[in-house]
Amino acid sequence: MVLLRFAPSPTGPLHLGGLRMALYNHLYAKKTGGKWIMRVEDTDATRFVPGAVDGIRKALDWAGLEYDYGPGRDGPHAPYYQSERLDLYKSYANKLLDSGHAYRCFCSADKLTATRERLARTGSNSTYDKTCLHLTDEEVARRVRAGEKSIVRLNDGNLPKRPPATDLVFGHLKDAHASLATDPILLKSDLFPTYHLASIVDDHEMGITHVLRGEEWLLSYPLHLDLYASLKLPAPQFAHIPILLNPDGTKMSKRNGDVQVVDFIRRGWEPEAILNWLALAGWGAQHEVPPTADLLHPSKPRLVQEAPDSTRIMTMPEMIHHFELSALTQRSSSLDPAKLEYINKHHLIQTSSSPEGLTILAERAHDGIKLAFPTSQYTSISYIKNVILKLEGRLGNLEDIPKHAPFFFVEPDLTSEEAETMIKKYQVAEQARILQAIAVRLEEIPEPWDQADFASQLYSARSDLEVPSKKFMTVIRHALCGMKDGPPLADIMLILGRERTLARLKK
Repeated sequence: MVLLRFAPSPTGPLHLGGLRMALYNHLYAKKTGGKWIMRVEDTDATRFVPGAVDGIRKALDWAGLEYDYGPGRDGPHAPYYQSERLDLYKSYANKLLDSGHAYRCFCSADKLTATRERLARTGSNSTYDKTCLHLTDEEVARRVRAGEKSIVRLNDGNLPKRPPATDLVFGHLKDAHASLATDPILLKSDLFPTYHLASIVDDHEMGITHVLRGEEWLLSYPLHLDLYASLKLPAPQFAHIPILLNPDGTKMSKRNGDVQVVDFIRRGWEPEAILNWLALAGWGAQHEVPPTADLLHPSKPRLVQEAPDSTRIMTMPEMIHHFELSALTQRSSSLDPAKLEYINKHHLIQTSSSPEGLTILAERAHDGIKLAFPTSQYTSISYIKNVILKLEGRLGNLEDIPKHAPFFFVEPDLTSEEAETMIKKYQVAEQARILQAIAVRLEEIPEPWDQADFASQLYSARSDLEVPSKKFMTVIRHALCGMKDGPPLADIMLILGRERTLARLKK
């Protein structure tokens, strides 16, 4: 069975890149009939942020991404916090020591710094001079018994042969050992592992078949394969996902802000739209999948279907059906806010097309509308549902309702610059004649008001007055809304109702 893992570090709120990685794990697991784990990589105590794990879980819940095993969902791979698995890492480090693939280093931090600086001055690419590799077994044992602190290093001069590195996204990779640190650290003096050792051990112990992680780990990929080979463990298949960029091409970063999922939740974006937006960022074009890149059909190259357009509206089942790891591009992708607004608008339309979905949207919008218009008596759920329907296709975000249509909830501000600009070229007498004519016609409409043919009344009144259409409609829109843009006038009158519509026209 395909088994994947999403492995965030509890260093702060979940950001868009992390949510995208969780989404890709979810899509691939569902596509292949597999499962995915959430594993918390909390071995760096200096960067731990209290409450971060709860925040990550809440963000995943909001997005509807339910992992199969992990914190709060125990399974056969527990514990799911790396800080609770330290004995396991120590055991594997001892295996490497016993086999000669690793050794203890007793050098102090100051000495290591001095060594790096000395090597750099000589033009060497090495970061360590392997001093402790040459200690005898007796010397090592004596220093350990004496309580000297040590770290465990990989012996990169004694590595077994292994197959070349391949990746499900990048294909065959060039050897990158030259970019690695000399004899990388695996276990620190406090007995906490580095990412390199912990991730290898946990992926093996948990039975992970596929590892999806950021492109930034490509440089460490050879080291991780070396560790698998040194421990005589089968390596899972790896897919390194290109990073997300800001619209200006800069790297998205927690430090730069505005990339946290909680910010997008707070702004009222639809979770389905956010996932749709993230999934399509970096979805590539049609190409052939090499035989080694497909676990399910290892001997059959096949052609991946053409990738969706970058603004295609997709439901979760559709994303699962079309998703292909091998169809992801090999370049970083920027997130365009304009695309999110477009996608969000269409997800709102889809959701509001069912009675249940419309009710959910109205309930979510309710608190924001009450906050924006605390004295309004027109903020019931049923009323907001009608407003959402009439704003269909105009709303990019539920939070935009107070901005786009305040006139549905309170009297229009006819002293605003926009309102005064609308009618500044029309004489007051002209306005009065138009408004009086339409008010008279509307007063004659029998009940029920919600079944009136407002369009016919507007057309008939304009014809009788022989007034240009633009002037006629602008004057009425000004009186009802005080805004240039909005739903058709007939829809506005229907929502406002007979009493409010006539009062605004007469006023």
